[in-house]
Amino acid sequence: MSFRRLLATAALVAAVPVFAASAAAQQAAQDVQVTTTRLGGNVYAVDGQGGRITALVGTEGIFLVDAQFPQVTEKIVAALRALSPAPIRLVVNTHVHGDHTGGNANFGALGATIMAQPNLRARLLKPSPGANGQVPPPAPAAALPTITYTEPLTIQMNGEEVRIVPLPPSHTDGDTVVKFVTADVLSTGDVFRSVGFPNIDRTNGGTLAGLLQSLDTFITLAGPNTKVAPGHGAVTNREALVFHRQVVVTVRDRVAAAIAQGRSVEEVVASKPTADFDERVGNAMASADRFVQQVYAELRGAR
Repeated sequence: MSFRRLLATAALVAAVPVFAASAAAQQAAQDVQVTTTRLGGNVYAVDGQGGRITALVGTEGIFLVDAQFPQVTEKIVAALRALSPAPIRLVVNTHVHGDHTGGNANFGALGATIMAQPNLRARLLKPSPGANGQVPPPAPAAALPTITYTEPLTIQMNGEEVRIVPLPPSHTDGDTVVKFVTADVLSTGDVFRSVGFPNIDRTNGGTLAGLLQSLDTFITLAGPNTKVAPGHGAVTNREALVFHRQVVVTVRDRVAAAIAQGRSVEEVVASKPTADFDERVGNAMASADRFVQQVYAELRGAR
């Protein structure tokens, strides 16, 4: 499918003013430096504040994977303008978290069409409680995906074949991976991060079983020379995906064995079933215990 035909199927979104982030967020964004790094072909990593954006640039327009936070949109646009004067045409969200969808309304106001899984759109309309227990307000209309998909899509744009693949509930229940076939770049969102243990966001529908299925998909999509652009952490390769899957399976099996012995979640966390991976994974202090708790909850069937 060409991107022109794809856009023709979308409902027209009326132009709206770019919505502003809070004063505190704007202040914090002042020191953010947005950088672009060429990954291959016309595909770039765009790093600033929040989850990584992957951008395809060219004369037919700019295609973005994710949108970061609203307060850095202006800097992101400036960085993209240094690569191409073309308008931003499409934004695909890999999952619902605000550091990946927060800029949606801003890009929508600039004329971009937002795309995502239906579950992601539903969660933007009716957000789940945050870590503090508070429920965020619904996203504004301009932030909502106007194209949703439940099957893989292929878009031909700027001489690039772009495969958009919806995933089973993994990090959340609205995950997507994007493969830039010609450039040989895989953009994974937060289903795979190259720093820290996985985060199975059960509040937003994430599952351990789906995470493993998605990692299998990533390993299949990635070749020996593929550049893997995770939602967070350094750009890496297929070997990192294989190792990441090994970590998930090993920790799952250790937690399952502990559950079979009747051990409580507190006991399992205290036993440090991730310890031999902590150094290589990095950021273990912030993510290991959470991951073990999430695995325990799923294996015990907790809600």
